[in-house]
Amino acid sequence: MANPILRISPLGFPWETSDPFLFCVHHEDFYPKGEANLGPDPELLKGRNIGSDFTIKDGFRMYHGSTVPGFPAHPHRGFETVTIAKKGLIDHADSLGAAGRFGGGDVQWMTAGKGVQHSEMFPLLDRENPNTLEIFQIWLNLPKKDKMVAPHFGMLWAEDIPKYVHTNNGGLTTIVDVIAGAIDGNKGPKNSPNSWASNPDNEVAIWTIKMEPGATWTLPTASEEAHRTLYFYKGGKLTLAETDLPLYNSAILNASIPTIIENGEEESHLLLLQGKPINEPVVQHGPFVMNTSDEINQAMSEFRMTQFGGWPWPTHDHAHDEHKGRFAKYVDGSIEEK
Repeated sequence: MANPILRISPLGFPWETSDPFLFCVHHEDFYPKGEANLGPDPELLKGRNIGSDFTIKDGFRMYHGSTVPGFPAHPHRGFETVTIAKKGLIDHADSLGAAGRFGGGDVQWMTAGKGVQHSEMFPLLDRENPNTLEIFQIWLNLPKKDKMVAPHFGMLWAEDIPKYVHTNNGGLTTIVDVIAGAIDGNKGPKNSPNSWASNPDNEVAIWTIKMEPGATWTLPTASEEAHRTLYFYKGGKLTLAETDLPLYNSAILNASIPTIIENGEEESHLLLLQGKPINEPVVQHGPFVMNTSDEINQAMSEFRMTQFGGWPWPTHDHAHDEHKGRFAKYVDGSIEEK
């Protein structure tokens, strides 16, 4: 059988992606117990580069937050953000008036389209115990025809995300959260209507994979045109098509060739990103992704003038009431509570 592995490379920051994906990061922070302000003890913030704290100290980072860790209000245009909250909670607020608190396997799928501001804060709600956070943020590009669509905010609740379970001959399991795409009839929940992922012909897949020690699983095939990358970010030893895949490495695969994954003696965690390429020019300036430099200049000019609708929240690092549970408030004013 032909070798499906095209290239293996170490994971950097951010992780390397392929068209139609633009960006992928994995954050894992072991925050301490929270204080009344929903942040860590101010004593733990001394000596940090507050406002841009990306160095792990005492097990965590504040990112762009100053009291509550996270990412205060910032703009996007021309692509989508997919935020997977594996552990901990994220508070979302945006310039459209949409809001949410999500975590424990929930996924926020936001189409920035013609422009939106949003904040993503990580409130430390537990005042007695540590507040561990583990998230992925993935940027999925939009084709030129959809870059200026109306922004869209959506929630994919953990309860609605299918789990595909494969059991090998030894009774050992591989569990896949099918966030986008499909495996053996397990189809990811409906995402944004203008997403590249909304058309199944584009073969977009976003899967988080957990393998028991000793488990084996063969990745289902897709077309050779589809770009497929497998990220091995937690575990011990893993063999991919009879080749060792070192921990904290990624493998770019030929999606049309069956790929056997054999796990070692520790539980392993992987992320798979796949999709047919959009095959259009990508011009990026920070949080704006367009097709030409002129479009980037236009995006910056429009943001300076309009702030993409302004900011309707009391602060740019807004966190919701600590007593609220998981919820989503949509642009039309409707509210879901979990």
